[in-house]
Amino acid sequence: MIVKSVLKEDLLTMAEVKEILDEVKSKRASEAGEEELGYELRRAIRHADLFATGTAEESRRMVTDLLKLEKITPEIAVKIADLRPRTKDELRALYAKERFTLSEEELDAILDVVLRA
Repeated sequence: MIVKSVLKEDLLTMAEVKEILDEVKSKRASEAGEEELGYELRRAIRHADLFATGTAEESRRMVTDLLKLEKITPEIAVKIADLRPRTKDELRALYAKERFTLSEEELDAILDVVLRA
């Protein structure tokens, strides 16, 4: 598949991807009867089913809440919403590549947002 230009690019959580893929799957099933889905689409749907946690609304709300905090980039907010870390060590692993470290208060604030969702 050759892409000529990118029209729009958004960061999506895995739950949002799962919802979109489910819509595509049901649309294709209704249009073509019970025709078999392509290999790539089947693998993408399987991956989204395995790794998506929660609903798309919950994960998007978590991302918006996380973006209100300091030292949170959109990419890290989406990773946190996808992985839903439960401990400070898991959070530190997400920030291992960053050029800064988080204080205990910042870690607690992030965990509060994750545990509320």
